Parts: sequence; structure tokens; C-alpha cells
Amino acid sequence: MRRSDRLFDIIQILRDGKLHRAQDIAARLEVSTRTIYRDMDTLVGSGVPVEGERGVGYMITEAISLPPLTLTASELEALNLGLAVVAQAADQDLKTAADTLADKIDAVLPARTIAEAQAWKFAVYPFADATRNLSHMALLRSAIKARQKVRLTYTSRDDNVTSRVIRPLHMEYWGRVWTLTSWCELRNGFRVFRLDLIESTEALPELFVDEPGKTIADYQPYADS
Repeated sequence: MRRSDRLFDIIQILRDGKLHRAQDIAARLEVSTRTIYRDMDTLVGSGVPVEGERGVGYMITEAISLPPLTLTASELEALNLGLAVVAQAADQDLKTAADTLADKIDAVLPARTIAEAQAWKFAVYPFADATRNLSHMALLRSAIKARQKVRLTYTSRDDNVTSRVIRPLHMEYWGRVWTLTSWCELRNGFRVFRLDLIESTEALPELFVDEPGKTIADYQPYADS
């Protein structure tokens, strides 16, 4: 299993909001506990809101929340993502500017948020280039709001490219990687797709309505693996 795939699987395990021991995650993914410890350090250092410690367990915490008179969580998320993209530019001046701008943002953030924001200066992240998340985002956001089916091509972890028709339900942000939770008509079940692994998207004329067992409220994290 590629490390990026394993890190993605760890996020899916943790997203139920429960406390998970490293030993249990290691057994589930068939790796050593030491490997899980290293992976947790990487996720935390890359901005994923994971809390916990060795010997106790790990869990995903709530998203950053800021007073509405400063920045909303979505606004801070967009700002951090933009800084991360700029930091990958070849232009050293832009990289420096992104770093100094992050310092200025830190100066006005609450203490707890400052600690979380340190990950943006700038951890080497194991997922694909952050800019790849952006190319299909507008179409998917629109389709979620319109309840419109989408045809997408997707590169799986074994490098196979498949075409699927999905019902897009919800997008989430995990420290420079976006995921799309959907009902997949090919698999007749829920699937979570990484946006950076989507090759193409096409909005279809067919709309969908809520059906029992196929809504975001029915989704149980990691139950589709």
C-alpha cells in the first residue's frame, strides 16, 4: 500500500470522531504500530486536525472556528489553501511572501488556532499537489447544491482509471487534500473520492432526490471499505 493511500485510510478511520488506538489502526491496515505513530506525526504536521498521543489514542477534532467579525472557518481554510499553493511556486519571492503572510495571520489568531496553523509553514505533504484539488471543485460544488448527478473518471490506488456515475453529497477538507463523499452507482454504495485523483468530471442532466440509505446522513465512515 502506498503511503498516501494509507494516510487517506487513517483519516477515514478517524473521521467517526471516536478515539482509536494506534495498535488497532495498525492491525486494521496491516502495518506496524511504529508506522502508525509516524503517520500520525505526518498528518498532524500537515494540518489535519488530529489530537492524541502514543499509548492513549487518536481522534479527529472539530474544524477551526473563528469569531465572525474576523474570519469564518471557510475563509481561513481558503486562505490557508491559497498560501499552500503559493508556497509550492518556483518563485522564491512568492514563497517568502507566503511565509511572512502566514506570520501576520498568526499574530491575530487565537492561541489554539496558532498552534494548528503552524502546520502551514509548510510541511512536506505526502498527498498530490494541492492545486490538483481545485480543477473540479467548482463543478462538484454546483452539483452538490443542484443535486445533480456527475460522471467522473478516477484513478484508484492500484492506478486503474474507472468511469463512474455518482450522486455528489458532501466535500470535506483534510489539510491540503479535499475528499468527496458520494453515492456511487457503479458500486451501489457510498464512496469517498480524493479530488486530487479525479481525472475528469461531467455534470449530467439527471437530478436526484433523497432516498433512504443513500443520503449523507446515512453514511457511516469507513463502512464502505
